[in-house]
Amino acid sequence: MSNLHRIAEQAVTGAISRSLTVATAESLTAGMVAAVLADTPGASGMLQGGVVSYQNSVKAGVLGVPQELLDAVGSVEGAVAEAMAEGARRVLGADIGVSTTGVAGPEPHGGKAVGTVFVGVATAEGTTSFGYVFEGNRADIRGQACAAALERLLEALSSGAYPA
Repeated sequence: MSNLHRIAEQAVTGAISRSLTVATAESLTAGMVAAVLADTPGASGMLQGGVVSYQNSVKAGVLGVPQELLDAVGSVEGAVAEAMAEGARRVLGADIGVSTTGVAGPEPHGGKAVGTVFVGVATAEGTTSFGYVFEGNRADIRGQACAAALERLLEALSSGAYPA
């Protein structure tokens, strides 16, 4: 079992034990986070769904990320990750929204270096984002971003806000 699948299994178990649901909004990971969660038996008890929002038009039109924000800072920014997570939580009717946005390469994007990634987490208590700089090729960076999103989901599930 891969490390990604181990983390996903813990997240699925944690969410189910707390009767919580999860939704994803993914840009550079393009559905990997939802797919790894769905690989875990029992995931249907917690995974609401996911939005692959590769294009800014989808971030704005489906997830409700403010166009002004996208115009001002681009798609690779903590505030965008937060808005994406909030949008996933709202649109998919979940307790927790998790998002990924970043630059997998091979070229920089919007002035952001390859490996720049933000993960957003939205809960009833509020929304936050976490910035990362990963190294490696495109697949490596996407895999590391997926792992980071699953780890942040696990942290959100382990917080005192969601007692088991």
